[in-house]
Amino acid sequence: MALINPKKKEVQVKIVYYGPGRGGKTTNLEYINMKFKKRIQSEMVTVKTYGDRTLFFDFLPFDIGEIKGHSIKVQLYTVPGQVKYNATRRLVLRGVDGLVFVADSMDLRREMNIRSLQNLKENLETFNKNIFNIPLVLQYNKRDLEEEGIPILTVDTMERDLNSRLKAPFFPASAVKGDNVAATMKKIIALTVSSLRKKLE
Repeated sequence: MALINPKKKEVQVKIVYYGPGRGGKTTNLEYINMKFKKRIQSEMVTVKTYGDRTLFFDFLPFDIGEIKGHSIKVQLYTVPGQVKYNATRRLVLRGVDGLVFVADSMDLRREMNIRSLQNLKENLETFNKNIFNIPLVLQYNKRDLEEEGIPILTVDTMERDLNSRLKAPFFPASAVKGDNVAATMKKIIALTVSSLRKKLE
């Protein structure tokens, strides 16, 4: 649940980018960091480990309006994608308010996407959270690879694999080019803030 600081009259909202290793979670946050420089008040923290881009989190708070007279600060985190870092992933999910699941459009990553989404569901359950009740946006990343002749999954296939039951908003995207990166972020912030407003009212 969002942290409320009555002294500062501030609500801190935590949004986590989740998904398989090397699917583009860190690239999303790097693009956001570059694009929204003026609105970000802290340095982005990236921890690189052997074989994985992000061990801990990238963290970018910026202001976005108010809830009940409290200003809203958004913090964006990513989790490490590799299976061996599951304990870290779980730790980063603690207190999450909204989620972006970044799926890899490459054909050969199909199974990994499905496993990663299942892993997210299980990790949320350890905090008594239900994937069906939390603000969630799916992003089908790396659509640009098709231009390079790399076999990619159709959006319909990804929808069937990942979103047939969740029915979450989704965006085909290219984090490298920035296609739909801001749209994904704006959507998850809107859904999360709207869900928190309901809870706090």
